Amino acid sequence: MTEREVYDLLVETGAIMNGHFKLTSGLHSPHYVEKFNVLQHPAMTEKLCRAMAEHFSDAKIETVVGPVTGGIILAHETGKALGTRAIFTERVEGKMTFRRGFSLHEGERVLIVEDVVTTGGSIREVIDVVKSYGAIPVAVAMLVDRSGGKATFDDVPNFALLHMNVETYTPEDCPLCKQNVPLTKRGSTGKK
Repeated sequence: MTEREVYDLLVETGAIMNGHFKLTSGLHSPHYVEKFNVLQHPAMTEKLCRAMAEHFSDAKIETVVGPVTGGIILAHETGKALGTRAIFTERVEGKMTFRRGFSLHEGERVLIVEDVVTTGGSIREVIDVVKSYGAIPVAVAMLVDRSGGKATFDDVPNFALLHMNVETYTPEDCPLCKQNVPLTKRGSTGKK
């Protein structure tokens, strides 16, 4: 898939939204990508994950790992396309970890997948979990990199189906806050 095709698919499903949003990172933004607006469509999700998998078809991936919640769906579909297993990390007492009997073995080749990346903090935590098992984080695949290329992962290469250079602001520097624009409830357009 081309970036334009990915963008059009996200617009078609209402995944790309405009308003005044507080992101998971705590930053504010006039744009939000509601991944579940596209992930609710299995055929579209399969198409996106197949496109991610094709990029790593020769990388000898053994396991695909994604962080809970959207990463579960992406890991499953990407793993299916690659013919590998798919597992996910969760937060336990604020720390990213494997649960449910998931583990990796020494030298296991892992593709880490994520839905929408703004700062890359969650991905860095998943990389740390993968490395703690002695496994090899081969690459990071993202549905959307909205960091404008600022999210990097040290020595782990990354790939995104769609790159967006979306402005983000600390709450104290947010021009929308200064204009008293109310925060838009995520998952809705804010229209009445």
